[in-house]
Amino acid sequence: MHAWLCSNPVGADALTWSELPTPTPKEGEVLIEIKAASLNFPDLLIVQNKYQIKPPLPFVPGSEFSGVVQALGPGVTQLQVGQHVVCMPGVGGFATHAVVPAAQCLPLPAGFSHVDAAAFVMIYATSHHALVDRAQLKAGETVLVLGAAGGVGTAAIQIAKNLGARVIAAASSDSKCALCRSIGADEAINYSQQNLREALKALTGGKGPDVIYDPVGGDLAEPAFRSIAWRGRYLVVGFASGAIPSLPLNLALLRGASVVGVSLGECAKREPQAYARMMAELVDWYLQGKIKPVIDRALPMAELPAAYAYMGARSVQGKLVLVND
Repeated sequence: MHAWLCSNPVGADALTWSELPTPTPKEGEVLIEIKAASLNFPDLLIVQNKYQIKPPLPFVPGSEFSGVVQALGPGVTQLQVGQHVVCMPGVGGFATHAVVPAAQCLPLPAGFSHVDAAAFVMIYATSHHALVDRAQLKAGETVLVLGAAGGVGTAAIQIAKNLGARVIAAASSDSKCALCRSIGADEAINYSQQNLREALKALTGGKGPDVIYDPVGGDLAEPAFRSIAWRGRYLVVGFASGAIPSLPLNLALLRGASVVGVSLGECAKREPQAYARMMAELVDWYLQGKIKPVIDRALPMAELPAAYAYMGARSVQGKLVLVND
């Protein structure tokens, strides 16, 4: 097998395409022939030693991927050789093969492409957990999605619309705003040209958004939080800007607002049955055509360094996917 190996986490430029022995699955594990793997923001942080999870060196980055089961370890009965699956083990995806726990594999139904599957789990599970579970979003409420043209942002738009909400997308360019409208956003704010607070006041008649979905952090957080509606819910999803904001908590008091943390990994670990129900619902929505990953581009696995550079330049709209021939 071959894999992009991280021996020194100083950035994507230090990754090397290496030949390694194809592993044999142990008890409870399966060997996957990887067909597609998506590039997520945590994959950028982890090779820079900036992510909260720091795997032992050397490791193969790539948090989620889809593929075909090639071999079963002892005790695996829920999967079969030749079965198409998707998994999100956190590492291992930027390779031709990977061994993962069978319990982490979600079988793919017919009609679910490998490219879509590789781009599916992290963004839709994060957004569903955030909007449905943590925010308790209701039909008719208004959602502000920050960083709306990114992977989790595009998923949040689709899920919020599927729940009957009004969606205001905030993005950094006119082309990104246009993408957001094309997948269902009711309004879009280009915050590189518009004042976010003034635009939100105009679009909501001064009420403000009921739910704020924030995977960005940084300088956008405070003006967004200052705009929140009475009993609003501010979802802390991530910090793609790199800066962790300090919110003025007196505003939470004045608005009766909640600051709500969103941790998909902990949800999956602590509440596996709820996580399984959520994934089943999301797969059903995909098969019904209610949600579909926005794929910016699919590149050969050999072009992973170029994909990292593209993501680092914040040019991605939707998801980047790496594919093996």
